[in-house]
Amino acid sequence: MEQKRSYQLLDKKTLNKSYIRWMMYNLVATSFEFLEAFGFALSMEPIAKRLYKDDPEAQKAMLKRHSVFYNTEPQIGSLINGVVVGLEEQRALGKEEIDDEFVNGLKVGLMGPLAGIGDSMIPGMLIPILLSIGMGLSENGSILGPIFYIVAYNTIIMLGSRFLFFKGYELGAESVDTFVGEKAQQITQAFSVLGMIVIGGVAASYVSLKLPIVLKFSSAKIDIQQILDGIFPNLLPLVLVLVSWYLMAKKGVSALKLIGLYFVTAFGGVGIAYLIQTMF
Repeated sequence: MEQKRSYQLLDKKTLNKSYIRWMMYNLVATSFEFLEAFGFALSMEPIAKRLYKDDPEAQKAMLKRHSVFYNTEPQIGSLINGVVVGLEEQRALGKEEIDDEFVNGLKVGLMGPLAGIGDSMIPGMLIPILLSIGMGLSENGSILGPIFYIVAYNTIIMLGSRFLFFKGYELGAESVDTFVGEKAQQITQAFSVLGMIVIGGVAASYVSLKLPIVLKFSSAKIDIQQILDGIFPNLLPLVLVLVSWYLMAKKGVSALKLIGLYFVTAFGGVGIAYLIQTMF
């Protein structure tokens, strides 16, 4: 590693500029044809200018090379940016075996496994954990909840993705063996299971649905909610979560439409309960 760094072309300032561009603009100018390609190319621009400062044509070729279709989870995927930067540096130093096909093949090979790991870790685990803590802090109307989430999320994401970028730069092509193959699949499955456990815990703690239906007879009173709790505690919240998942995953209902549907249903249910109480 020391031998490589003794003749490197890139300095810390250039590397930081590349990372910041990816972190802030990874979803710039997205389309179904290119997705994150232009965000990736934008992050490579400072690298191209540094490596080929006296060769505009080589700069154009490098940016064109990184303007093809590209898509992965942006935060964990910053490791790919670091790997590619390291490879481009070695290419500029004369490594003939690092050609267009090698660099693009490595990008394509890494973006799938890292997308699986990233989607399991960030939206599947990290966000639910931080939201559950923030919701607990805001339970009595405190502003600490959203402040905690904003600060904690951005701190973890910024520091974590920056670490991965520079670790990828250090590893170069060696990272392929670590993040592609059976090990990557095991990591993805482990985080997926952990993410499902976290989401289940959050749903059980914060999703509330009760049936305030009490049937009164001359000599007895039947509480429907109490009977349901005796059979299966929190059965209705579980059904609500499963129905929400089915509508979003299988029927393509958006989250906003689902929120609107539940709002109308809750409003109507409260109104019906109020009318029944006033009539009887």
